[in-house]
Amino acid sequence: MSTPQSLASGPEGPHALRPLLDIVLDALSEGAGARAGALPRGGPEAVAARMRDAVGDVLPAEGDPNALHTVVRALAETAADPADPLCTAHLHCPPLAVAAAADLAASTLNPSLDSWDQAPGASELEALVTGALTREVFSTETATAPTPPGATPSALMTTGGSESNQLALLLAREARGAGVRLVHGANAHHSLPRAAWLLGLSEPVVVPAPAGVLDPAALDEALTQLPGPHLVAATAGTTDAGLIDPLPEIAALCAAHGARLHVDAAYGGGLLFSDRYRDRLRGLDAADTVTLDLHKLGWQPVAAGLLAVRDRRALAVLHHHAGYLNADDDIEAGLPDLLGRSLRTSRRPDVLKIAVTLKALGRTGLGRLVEQVCARASEFADLVHGHPAFELYDPPTISTVLFRPAHACDAAVAAVRRRLLTDGRAVLGRARIDGRLWLKTTLLNPHTRPDDLAALLKLVEGNTPG
Repeated sequence: MSTPQSLASGPEGPHALRPLLDIVLDALSEGAGARAGALPRGGPEAVAARMRDAVGDVLPAEGDPNALHTVVRALAETAADPADPLCTAHLHCPPLAVAAAADLAASTLNPSLDSWDQAPGASELEALVTGALTREVFSTETATAPTPPGATPSALMTTGGSESNQLALLLAREARGAGVRLVHGANAHHSLPRAAWLLGLSEPVVVPAPAGVLDPAALDEALTQLPGPHLVAATAGTTDAGLIDPLPEIAALCAAHGARLHVDAAYGGGLLFSDRYRDRLRGLDAADTVTLDLHKLGWQPVAAGLLAVRDRRALAVLHHHAGYLNADDDIEAGLPDLLGRSLRTSRRPDVLKIAVTLKALGRTGLGRLVEQVCARASEFADLVHGHPAFELYDPPTISTVLFRPAHACDAAVAAVRRRLLTDGRAVLGRARIDGRLWLKTTLLNPHTRPDDLAALLKLVEGNTPG
């Protein structure tokens, strides 16, 4: 018999969890049925009121035995559903069931990866998984750059692209000094200049990206004229259009100018799993640091980020001593020191869901998912291009398609997006490129069908102001 005081772990844990899982699954189903779409209807005020009415007093004097069902159902009813084929606004993937199930085990066992005695097996699992993914990034079979003498690649688990980018800048600052200057394209993720601000670095230098990707000639000019040291940040999978900077040319310029190279592959890194698309990341292995994010093109529940480093010796600067976590005599006796594996102290085993996914699907299975969403994006782009009522920005590089109603003004483009959001019919993103506003679909659901794509386009057409 499960009670609110029952523990999830321990000998009785499975017996306590089993009936609760049925409650959660029923509540999820009921909430999704009540929502009946990609997004709850009514807009922010109506959705907030619905949540308040459903939950009521969140801290009553006496506990509510139906709390689990009530709150989960309310959340499901008012959630955006990334598995809905018309929910395409963001790099927000529908998680695999096997990954979500593994995440339950992580929450139940509750290891904390700040000391070995809190996470004995999880610490080794993290080492195995980060090692495998690091080898994908810095593969010796497809290497385009020589490995520095004595260098061995490694990787750290992070909460996602923003933390990975911040860590990359921190490592660059420690390697090159506080005067290191961040140089990035106008297409770069906002977390890069924000990380420079957080770390007290100089104002970043922004290089033009006239075609949506960093311009190598402009980068060469910037590196020639600006005093170093430099950290160049390239992007493999831009947030707005899913474009990939010319990595081989950028890597060559960094080598010629003695600049450090970071590649933000939070989105595009998933192409590594596909034999068909992997070559689009040629030059990635020349980077000193690489951001990966498997809760994008990896179908993991948030969070599932990594920072891969070309030379694990660079991570030595993260070493930190706290006697209760990594005492010197414990380390000398053979207990692994985990404190330098993150800037966080308490840290959940996000690696478990990744490990289960990698082993359950293998390279072939993951590569197939990548190829399916890329194929859907190409099909949608063809549909847009062939429709006289719409304008296509460009064929997709990964799985992002930008389009807009032909002859519509920017205000009308913004209005159709908000109308569909308010109605709960579809979730489209927005991107401003070349001075115009575009609707954005980022297709991350491998189960999306051609009929779904046609329905999305018809929905946009029917709701565009005249």
